[in-house]
Amino acid sequence: MQAGISELTAFIAIAEQGSFRAAALRLGVSPSALSHALRHLEARLNVRLFNRTTRSVALTEAGEKLLRRVAPAMADLSEAMDEVASAVNRPSGSIRISAAEAGAKPLIRHVLPGFLAKYPNIHVEFVVDTRFVDIVADGYDAGIRVHDDVPRDMVAVRFGPEMRFAAVASPAYLAAHGTPATPEELARHQCIRFRFASGTLYRWNLERGEKNVNIDVAGPMTLGNTTLMIEAALGGIGIAWVPSYHASEHVAAGRLVQVLEEWSPAMPGFCLYYPANRHPPIALRLLTEAIREWHQSTAAVVA
Repeated sequence: MQAGISELTAFIAIAEQGSFRAAALRLGVSPSALSHALRHLEARLNVRLFNRTTRSVALTEAGEKLLRRVAPAMADLSEAMDEVASAVNRPSGSIRISAAEAGAKPLIRHVLPGFLAKYPNIHVEFVVDTRFVDIVADGYDAGIRVHDDVPRDMVAVRFGPEMRFAAVASPAYLAAHGTPATPEELARHQCIRFRFASGTLYRWNLERGEKNVNIDVAGPMTLGNTTLMIEAALGGIGIAWVPSYHASEHVAAGRLVQVLEEWSPAMPGFCLYYPANRHPPIALRLLTEAIREWHQSTAAVVA
């Protein structure tokens, strides 16, 4: 007896995600419904496709053989249906993206307004988190992180310029406390610290030429959000160490002053990334194209 498309879709999702919970999140169904579909498929084929324990789900030999045969065929079928639907109707779908705030902000400002106007039936969700999450296990379509943090088994689409960090403070703070001339002088200043969701405090890494200074600063406030760090600096609480484009408007307007500018290191910019072994849905493919076009246009302007 032939298996249904919904059962094969459930089987592939569980195999790719390695988890009933993550596969259910991706498909938008309950874990119990997914489990029922898999049991039905195994009964149809009269073979066990997964070895299950309380902590893991792993393909059996029969499951691996089935995945190798049906996954490419299902991907081709999905692409064909998407292309036909897109030719008749407007592209649709949802894209769920895990991102640091600093990575989501340029896309929301420069790419998403035109993209969502062009494709009104596509919905984009950003889940902002300072943790580096496993986008496959947690049921995301894509992630956004700096290039050096992207896993090697992902397709990475770079966007935006190189990222620089900058130490910024308000004119009032500098008038009251003085302006640091060297990284070592930060020890006597009030610094606004950043704590990751994991609990780790971020150490300031300053570079000038071949010299590198890594400092565990002290100060009256610790935050887990870059936007709030900017607000704290604007309020005169202390010196903040933030991505420079986050503060550039305030620096240009004179509300903030960049200090130790020659010590600001550069690093590769952000990437949108997704699994290389998964055929991306049409909504994600269209967003990827829009990001590439924007990045190429800004690079041409800079050049």
